[in-house]
Amino acid sequence: MFSWLGKQGGGRERGGGASDVVQTVTGGLRELYLRKLLPLEEHYRFHDFHSPALEEADFENKPMVLLVGQYSTGKTTFIRYLLEQDFPGMRIGPEPTTDSFIAVMYGESEGSVPGNALVVDPKKPFRKLSRFGNAFLNRFMCSQLPNQVLKSISIIDSPGILSGEKQRISRGYDFCQVLQWFAERVDRIILLFDAHKLDISDEFSEAIKSFRGQDDKIRVVLNKADQVDTQQLMRVYGALMWSLGKVINTPEVLRVYIGSFWAHPLQNTENRRLFEAEAQDLFKDIQSLPQKAAVRKLNDLIKRARLAKVHAYIISYLKKEMPSVFGKENKKKELISRLPEIYTQLQREYHISAGDFPEVQKMQELLETCDFTKFHSLKPKLIEAVDNMLANKIASLMSLIRQEESNMPTQMVHGGAFDGTMAGPFGHGYGEGAKEGADEEEWVVAKDKPAYDEIFYTLSPINGKISGISAKKEMVTSKLPNSVLGKIWKLADCDGDGMLDDEEFALAKHLIKIKLDGYELPGTLPPHLVPPSHRKPLQTAE
Repeated sequence: MFSWLGKQGGGRERGGGASDVVQTVTGGLRELYLRKLLPLEEHYRFHDFHSPALEEADFENKPMVLLVGQYSTGKTTFIRYLLEQDFPGMRIGPEPTTDSFIAVMYGESEGSVPGNALVVDPKKPFRKLSRFGNAFLNRFMCSQLPNQVLKSISIIDSPGILSGEKQRISRGYDFCQVLQWFAERVDRIILLFDAHKLDISDEFSEAIKSFRGQDDKIRVVLNKADQVDTQQLMRVYGALMWSLGKVINTPEVLRVYIGSFWAHPLQNTENRRLFEAEAQDLFKDIQSLPQKAAVRKLNDLIKRARLAKVHAYIISYLKKEMPSVFGKENKKKELISRLPEIYTQLQREYHISAGDFPEVQKMQELLETCDFTKFHSLKPKLIEAVDNMLANKIASLMSLIRQEESNMPTQMVHGGAFDGTMAGPFGHGYGEGAKEGADEEEWVVAKDKPAYDEIFYTLSPINGKISGISAKKEMVTSKLPNSVLGKIWKLADCDGDGMLDDEEFALAKHLIKIKLDGYELPGTLPPHLVPPSHRKPLQTAE
């Protein structure tokens, strides 16, 4: 077992709680990386081809959310909406305003840190960005402010993407490479689209392709959806899915959240309920990031380990095929051109999935500048160490994470717009469905009871009650499945005598109406739905 597991037990005895658990898990991941994976990466120059070495800050940092989209799709406004306050460096306008990457993070006092100073701070996970040079660092900054939301997550705002080749060249740095660097380290990638700007430009297409291998992190937001009516929104949604299908080569359909994410009145209120439900789903997804942070880091480490193993096989194969004396340059060219065949051969020999291999064209370009004679031969011990890590150590760490998740309180993002969705009359679903009438003195079913009574007395009640057979004849006219009607019967038969009086029957009809209106049935009958004549016995039983 890991040496750091012993420390975790001590942390609990001292009452360290959830923070000690997080430190234990991240410490375990860091130790695994340094001892098992880093030696393999260094031996086969993994960092020159794929991703820089991980540092302590990469394991310790809070969950990060990366926002990407074309100009004026509402990226900066979306951050302002979540935080409910301005942040240093924020500029909003219809023209391309944000020309920098801005890391919005928690700080005790409000201020900004320029990129060159940021990449030398060991406490921040941005040190490896220095390789992109001054052209990038002059357009990178950290905006710090004391905001409750930022205690749990950090948000990365990216420059608005324009169309055309000129924009990509004029940046002075490889925009897609920077996005790829962030994509490997963030917990969520949010692609923002404007309901009036669905075209995916050349640079945006390249940017999305740079997220290859990170599909599980991507979410799509169709913003400013209140500016179109329902019919137009259906067409816009279909067009967006068609555009994304051409760029993101996965059989799964991406989750698209539809809404208007700013604190202004809706221009078109036809779809208000839809927008509220979508916003709630998106907030839940973002709020769950702290809880899932350890699993995400573990998942990213596994993906990195699989790629590092494949890279070692490729490099060692190229080394083995090189002649010792003459014809090295010609052999190098031949091997680079044969790289797709080499991939296939290695897949068969080592039983590796094709999805684990790096992109052929990119690998060929990187190999052009390399001296193959300086590559190392295959060292089985390094491969075995990584295999052992994947087969045993990771599994033990995963079970530890699951165990601690069940023991410690749920970590959620709080503050800002997130607090406005949780409780009170403006919380999602408040006063709707089974919650209707919760804060009213009168029984909510009473307003429709006269109509229900008319039906009740046509069913020939005996001693004021109808049998299950009589109730069934009426209830099945709703065309709801028997499983749902059975649950409604259990909820409505408050005294459990297998028959329904007029109030219980009215309650059954009310629950049927709730289900037909598209709401979920409650697991147990809420106190405000209990018929008045059945409330006293219920309280006595308690």
